[in-house]
Amino acid sequence: MSAYGRALSVEVCTDERAFAELAPEWARLHGACPSATAFQSHPWLHSWWQSYGRRGRLRLVLVRRRGELVAAAPLMRVHRPLPALVPIGGAITDICDVLIDEEVAAQGAGALADGLAELARTSLVDFREVRPGGAMERVYLCWRGPRHRLPDSVCLELPAAPMDELVARLSSRHAQRVRNKVNRLARLGVEWRVVHADETEAALRRLLALHRLQWEGRTMSSEHARPRFLEHLVRSAAPMTRSGQAAVMEFVLDGAVVAVNLNLLSGGPGGLAGTYLYGFHPRLRERKVDVAAMLLHASTEHLMSGARHRVLSLLRGDEPYKYRWHPEKVVNQRLLLARRRTAPLLAAAVTEATARQRAKQVLRRIPTPGSGSDSGSGSGSGSSDSGSEDQR
Repeated sequence: MSAYGRALSVEVCTDERAFAELAPEWARLHGACPSATAFQSHPWLHSWWQSYGRRGRLRLVLVRRRGELVAAAPLMRVHRPLPALVPIGGAITDICDVLIDEEVAAQGAGALADGLAELARTSLVDFREVRPGGAMERVYLCWRGPRHRLPDSVCLELPAAPMDELVARLSSRHAQRVRNKVNRLARLGVEWRVVHADETEAALRRLLALHRLQWEGRTMSSEHARPRFLEHLVRSAAPMTRSGQAAVMEFVLDGAVVAVNLNLLSGGPGGLAGTYLYGFHPRLRERKVDVAAMLLHASTEHLMSGARHRVLSLLRGDEPYKYRWHPEKVVNQRLLLARRRTAPLLAAAVTEATARQRAKQVLRRIPTPGSGSDSGSGSGSGSSDSGSEDQR
């Protein structure tokens, strides 16, 4: 029982079958947490665990009020490079967080902090990729032991506005170029549609096949070619499309599918939508199609048709091509929590992160030959060095 008495109780779930059975409760809690993104949905997390989890490592901290699930921290135990509790989702998840029902925000955060402290007797809590304003920030503020906050990956965000409004943010010269590129899509006859949930598997297989073509001859993330990644996408995206947490778009030219895009969507006003991964046929380059403008145009039309106000995230990575849209830079956070006895682990993690950041700054000053890399095509692209030992 937590320090908050009989009102809230804390338990730790390590059973994979029980994790699967939490789906209905998890869905209710997800809808009651204003900062939740699609990456915190049960289909995404449980599917990830099926593809990447290791037996005996699961640690779900669950907080209940009179039996109802009101807070949850989806974690797993790792042993390298330091013994730690890290969020489920690994390197292919752009945003990690806990879930807290807004009705019990303060008490729920405190109860989660108590549960984590009990669980982390010999481990560091290393919570990466927390978006500013995430529920994990509340847990961090409730923590009574040593703690440290570090910057993590950069995400670039746009307002979820019609394409005309996004173009109006650009210089007049650049805006006209974008309008010409959008008009060219119509002249070429490029059409797009959101596929039905029953078509998700076939569409995602096409996406990854096109993704491989897109990066042919260049360095693509090895994870995107692995069966477990496809299995995870198919398993998670189908239920997420049914619940409105994902949308798979196909783009057709001359009767053939030439591009597929997976958008992840968060419900509610102020929710976040983002292009997670896409693939396109090289013939679009030959036809002088601006793929980024095509995807953005279709995504904004889809979001506006749903009459939901969202943030349109370009997700992790600050590649130069993204800056032409004048996005807002949002830096995810890495929240480190320790007990007094594990404070040396926290110090080691901070020292390692600081050294890594300095090394990156030095490398940026060294000119290197251009060799395309899979870093501008959504998550799992290696734009962040976060992740579990399973994916290193």
